Order: sequence, then structure tokens, then C-alpha cells
Amino acid sequence: MNNNNSTPGKSFPLGATVYPDGVNFCIFSKSSDFLELLLFDNPESEQPSHIYKLDPKINKTFYYWHIFIPGVGAGQLYGFRAHGPHTPSIGHLFDAKKVLVDPYAREVYVPGNFSREAACSSNDNCSQALKSVVIDSEEYDWENDEHLCTPYSKTVIYEMHVGGFTKHPSSGINENLKGTYAGLIEKIPYLKSLGITAVELMPVQQFDEQDAISPLTNYWGYSPIAFFAPHAGYSSNKNPTGPANEFRDMVKALHKAGIEVILDVVFNHTAEGEPDGPVYSFKGLENKAYYILKENRALYADFTGTGNTFNANHSIVRRLIRDSLRYWVAEMHVDGFRFDLASVLSRDEDGKPLENPPLLWEIESDPVLASTKLIAEAWDAAGLYQVGSFIGDKWSEWNGMYRDDVRRFMRGDDGTVTDFASRIIGSPDIFTSPDREPNRSIHFVTCHDGFTLNDLVSYNKKHNEANGEKNLDGADYNFSWNCGTEGISNDDEIEELRIRQMKNFMAIMFISQGTPMLLMGDEVRRTQFGNNNAYCQNNETSWFNWQLCEENQDLLRFTKGLINFAQNTEVFKIETLLKTSFHTRNAHINWHGVNLGQPDLTETSHSLAFTLNFPRKNESIHVMINAYWQPLSFELPPLQYGVCWYRIVDTALPSPQDYQPVETAEKVENDSMLLAGRSVVILVASENRN
Repeated sequence: MNNNNSTPGKSFPLGATVYPDGVNFCIFSKSSDFLELLLFDNPESEQPSHIYKLDPKINKTFYYWHIFIPGVGAGQLYGFRAHGPHTPSIGHLFDAKKVLVDPYAREVYVPGNFSREAACSSNDNCSQALKSVVIDSEEYDWENDEHLCTPYSKTVIYEMHVGGFTKHPSSGINENLKGTYAGLIEKIPYLKSLGITAVELMPVQQFDEQDAISPLTNYWGYSPIAFFAPHAGYSSNKNPTGPANEFRDMVKALHKAGIEVILDVVFNHTAEGEPDGPVYSFKGLENKAYYILKENRALYADFTGTGNTFNANHSIVRRLIRDSLRYWVAEMHVDGFRFDLASVLSRDEDGKPLENPPLLWEIESDPVLASTKLIAEAWDAAGLYQVGSFIGDKWSEWNGMYRDDVRRFMRGDDGTVTDFASRIIGSPDIFTSPDREPNRSIHFVTCHDGFTLNDLVSYNKKHNEANGEKNLDGADYNFSWNCGTEGISNDDEIEELRIRQMKNFMAIMFISQGTPMLLMGDEVRRTQFGNNNAYCQNNETSWFNWQLCEENQDLLRFTKGLINFAQNTEVFKIETLLKTSFHTRNAHINWHGVNLGQPDLTETSHSLAFTLNFPRKNESIHVMINAYWQPLSFELPPLQYGVCWYRIVDTALPSPQDYQPVETAEKVENDSMLLAGRSVVILVASENRN
């Protein structure tokens, strides 16, 4: 039915804006003939209760359609139909049979009978469509919550999955809270005890869980539908307005614990896939504005490996992305963002890389985002690799070369020691700007995409058969080593070696210059049984098994100790590159091999040692790394009278000797030390306690 109790409304702000007497709706669609606004009385309504036809003479200003509906407010469910030409050859895909999500929707309701297939078909999908939800952000009480603004130099990032963190039967929380924002709140004490200062949440923008090979589901969330809406599937509150408030509750609780919230955001593609994929929103509103099209306008350019590429540097799309980021910061109190396949955002409307991409500069210079962390995954699926050359003065970058070079050196590969040494000191060979802070290199050994730490030392090859893609998905080159046998082993020697290698990786990561990122569960040997692309495994393959905290309490203790050590040692928090120098009160590094002052940088070298000195803070730390499979003896630097070396880390020793705080650490009596094969030792200079 048509209703006439409306007024033309305004062309700003975009989206649904609540006023005391009603709601203003505004949406962009340049080429449509007319739009219809659909209102739904309740969440599971299969047909709208009210339909408003937007007249281009009354309800359109330039490219913006708008209408004001009195008497409605927060919680109202709505959608749009766009009437216009369906001419793929020129890029138009209008389909009035499809109910469309508002690109500026602050929440999306997923009905029980939602169907991706229905959004792909030629039939009307109203009864199975997603619905946008009107949200009033001013109703929420933030209780004076503020952004934490923790410097990178004091940051320890924990990459985690909101659902997988508490969904396992062993999580010990209320059944209704498992896999939710509220469930994560219950586990904040664990994060705090671990020493985490920031959580990097895998995608929480509303995504399409059905974007996977049936009967599997999309678990990771890299299939976005609505860039302003927190994913409804992670909310224990199933009311239409529940997810937004529960997300805010989580942010507020994390802030109270001193933990920042970084979102993994996906602006490089959407869940609408290829031309024959579903019509959810962008495709049906203005396809050729929102996507990069090929010369044959019926086809999408694909720089993301997902079937489409978001047209990020189109003026309308730039505004959408920037408005989304501003919303998450200003209204949801998020502290930063990690941009998935960020190099896509540097491509122009034809897909060519731009020297000065407008979007990236606008994000960097936006005053609302000034205090936030901006982290780029500086590559894309089409071969554009910009680690070390990503634009701007503010951006940090995932250092994928750190991951690869550390793995190769610790595996025992020849010809890796020089690159390995560079990774430890913040990769100055990659990040060549002389005034760049080393902490803007986000270094990691593992992340969601690839092996877990346990699997890195347990598998030589990927085992992704459960994904239903004949083990063809996922990376083939992982620089992993199974320590002698593939997969689970009952051999005590192999198990001991695997544990040692995991401790080696942990030790190296937390004594490297830069900002460390730890993958959820690596501290307790979480395994995916060799699956290095578990994007569709919403089951115990991917979930955090809380029983592992007890089963692997020694590795957990070791990790906590390392984080505490690094967080309380000033040389690991400096904001300038280390220098090789003996004549400064600034922090500096001296390189060694098994002999002092003689680093072995030859092709066959598998060892390295270095001394970190920070005279102004009275700190000296000596690190010895033996990636060789046999023991090696290392000379130790001499210290002034009354000061001795104390061993705080030896990864070859069992717990609790593998990590000891300086106060209880064992004094080193000799001027050299024998390191076991494949081990790391860390010494700290301190006054003689005897």
C-alpha cells in the first residue's frame, strides 16, 4: 500500500536519522528511475506494512533520494527497492524484485529464513531479505568512556575472532553468551592477565555467513554487507537494536581494562560477489559507482580474489568509507583499524595504482581519526605489494616479510641471517624513511590467515580438505617445519622440539623492535589440524579451546612472562631506530656471532647474537639465537665491576626454568655460554646479588 503521511525530507545526513518527531531517510542512487522505501512492522515480517514511493521531482536532490516519515523511531525496520534499467553491458543492474540494505544502515536484521540464494535468483526476495534497522546513537550511556590512545611503543596486539573466542563448550560461560560480544566481556580478565593492550577483532561489520560452500558457513567474516553495522550474529541480544548496544558494552568494558579495540575492516570488496552473485545493496543501487568494472561493463575487475572490487576512489564510495570510519570512532568508540588488502584502496576507477590515492590521504588527514591506529595490510590479491612503500605519514603496516624471514631462519634455511637481523631491528631495509618509527611495523609470526603457531611446527603441508575445495585453497608456501613427523605426534623428542620452537618464535617476536601481534590461542597451542585457510570452519577447528590453558600452562606462563618483560623494559619501547654505536646514551645495538663483535653473515650461518644497550635507562640485554641443530658456544660481553649477566630466558630448559624474572634469575658465572641446538637465550645485566 502507498502512504502519504510523509514529507520530502532532506539530503543530509545519509542513512536513517532519528528526530523527535520521526526519521529522515536518505540514500544515494544516481541512475535509478525511482525508489521505494519499505517499512516492516516486526523483525520476521515477510512483507512490508508500508510502502513509500519516492518521486524524483519531490524526493530527489541531485543524486540523493530522501523522505521524512513522522511517527517512527529507533528500532524501525526498513529496506529499499530501486527501479531502473537492467542493462549489464553499461553496468546497470537495477532489479526492483530485490529488497536492498541501506549502505548507511547502522544495524542489519537477519531474519530466520534469510537466503543468499534468494538474493541471487530472478525472483522477488522480500520474504527472505535482510532488513536495515533505525538506530539512535544518542540513547546510549558511555559513562565518560574515552579512547585510550596507547602509543604503539607500549602496544601488544591480540588478533582474535569474537565468535571463536568463547564458542567452545569449554569456555565456561553462560550458553546464551557463547560466541558473542557479551561473551568476550566475560574473558577480559584472561586478556588482561596475558598482558594484551589491544584486541584486533576479525571482521565485525555485518557480513554474509552464507558466503561459503554449503553446508559450511563463512566464519572469518571477510564478506561484508553493511559497513556501519556490527555483525548481528555476535550479539546475545536478538532484538533489532541489540547488536549495536552490546558492541558498545564490549568496547566500554575493554577500555575499562586498559585494552584498545582495533577493527579488521574490509573495504576492498563485498559479499555481492560476481555478476551472478546476490543483490544485497550496492549492486542494486548504483552498480557502476560502487564497483570497479572491466572494459566489458558486465564484468567485475577482481583484485581481491573474491569476484569483485569495491571502487574505493570513486567520490561517493570514498565518502561512504570515510563516514563509516568516523562512525566507528565517534559513535562506537573504536580505537583503530586494520585495513584488509589495503593496497586495493590505492587503485583508481580503472584499477590502476595511484601515486597519491585520494581515499588514503583523506583517511590519514581526517581529524576525527587523528588519534586512531591505522594499520594497512599493504598488498592485494592481484600482485600489488606495498610493504614499505605504502603512502602517508601515519599508516602502520603488517610486516609480512617479518613473518616469512623469521620462519625461514628458525627453520634452518641457508642465506637468511642478514634478513633475519633486519627484521629484529624493525626492518629498516624495508621501511627506509629515516624518521619512521620502528613501532609502525606490526610484526607477527602467525595470523588468522595461515597456520597457527602449533601447526607451524607440526605440519610441512596444508591440510584443508575439510573446506570442500580439494585442498586447492590456502597458501602452498608456509615456511613451516613439522620437526620430523607430520601432524600429531606421541614422540617425546618431537614434542619437546616443537615446544622449544614455539618458545623460540615467541621470544624473538617480543624482543624485536616494532609492535608485536599475537594470534588468538597461540599462547596455549591452539591447533587447526593443519588447515591454513579455516575461513569456513565455524566449529572446534577454529574455536579457542579453554582446556588448553591447563594442558599447556607452561607455554602460557612463558608467554605471559615474555610480554611482561618486554612491557617493562624501556629498550623495547623506544620510538627511534636502534643504532650500532658505542658512544651514545641513546639505545643502540651491537651485533655478534658466536664470537663477540663478529656476526656471521655468511650463506651457511644459522646463529646470531646481539646486545641491546640503553645507558640512559641503565639497561643492557644480551640475546643469543642458535637456529643450528647442534649446540654452539657463544662468548658473552664483559660487564663493569659489580654487574653480572642473569639468564631470564632459555627456551631449551623446561618450565619454570625457561623463563625467570630478573629478580629470581640464575646468574651466569662464565664468560661464554653453550646454547642447545635450536634455542634462544636472553640475558639481562643486573647488579651482582651475591
